Amino acid sequence: MSTKVTVWNEYRHEKINAKVAQIYPEGIHKALAAYLGKDADFVVRTATLDEPEHGLTDEVLANTDVLLWWGHKAHDEVRDDIVEKVYQGILNGMGLIVLHSGHVSKIFKKLMGTSCKLKWREADEKERLWIVEPGHPIVDGIHSEYIDIEQEEMYGERFDIPAPDTLVLVSWFEGGEVFRSGCCYYKGRGKVFYFRPGHESYPTYHHPEVLKIISNSVKWAKPVDGPIPALGKNVKPLEQIGK
Repeated sequence: MSTKVTVWNEYRHEKINAKVAQIYPEGIHKALAAYLGKDADFVVRTATLDEPEHGLTDEVLANTDVLLWWGHKAHDEVRDDIVEKVYQGILNGMGLIVLHSGHVSKIFKKLMGTSCKLKWREADEKERLWIVEPGHPIVDGIHSEYIDIEQEEMYGERFDIPAPDTLVLVSWFEGGEVFRSGCCYYKGRGKVFYFRPGHESYPTYHHPEVLKIISNSVKWAKPVDGPIPALGKNVKPLEQIGK
């Protein structure tokens, strides 16, 4: 069965910044969707902030197995009721891939329960992504111990997040900082992956290995046909008590 993927993008920088528009002429969401759409196992749609209900209507969310999220300058414009619907969807099994500056999106902060703040610098420096969990499916098909991105924005520790359930990738930057860049979490029946690279003014989402990791993360985060736990219920015993 195909995995239904929705790529959500704020889609503001591409409209006002000529450099970003040159790199992503149809928007970051369209670039990611075009790559993911090459996989016959994915059915891909896009959604953006300025669409009605941010493009995340009940119908769209009901038909989304994995949601990708890129935002930066307009986090506060995302409606709280939409965030709540996404949150409940994740608890019920939908996967979420949070990209780059989505670390301070409302949905990621709600899921983490922390500020999700960090230190940053935009200085055209090299990022080296080290694979620290080489057996994880998110790095399937990546055959080097690390991935180099020649120019990126720096994110540095401390990253104010809970310890990941699995840490897959760690970044080193030319200026000396390090950062937890590939973080997996289980939330309810859903799975969440935070992936650091992707500043809008660099062509990171044209990097083949970055795209491979994103594709792999979608496959990892898709819902599984597992049990639905009984939560908040007064249940009868399965066995006779006090024989």
